[in-house]
Amino acid sequence: MMFSTDPDVDPRKCIVGLACTAQAIADGHEVVVFFASHAVKLLQSEYINTFDAKVAEGQIEVEHWTKSPEVVANAREKGISRSFLDVLLAGAEGIYCSTGSQAVVGVTPENASDVLVEGLEMNWSGPPGVIALSAASEVSFSF
Repeated sequence: MMFSTDPDVDPRKCIVGLACTAQAIADGHEVVVFFASHAVKLLQSEYINTFDAKVAEGQIEVEHWTKSPEVVANAREKGISRSFLDVLLAGAEGIYCSTGSQAVVGVTPENASDVLVEGLEMNWSGPPGVIALSAASEVSFSF
């Protein structure tokens, strides 16, 4: 899964991507995720914890997005966006990000633990990583 859409520009596309990625993991698929461009903001604690307000006005009906009991329960407490990201953190085979894209939004390997969501085991990369992951993938989606 490749995320490169700026969540401030198209938040719905980003939540659809998070939902599809979480569903792929829940269905038992081996999933690797790469965040690039301004989509790296989705990995920031403060940003993802308030992202639901950007996605839709009012309450997001979690049942429209997933039937996973774990995600539904967590969404009631943390919000659906953060719940989908938690599924990625727990079940993705790897989570990669563009080092350059992170730098543009002020995140570096040195300050990442202060800014990014807790428990994120980040693989810092760039275009060579995107190409290698894409070439090794049987199926890829881009959001």
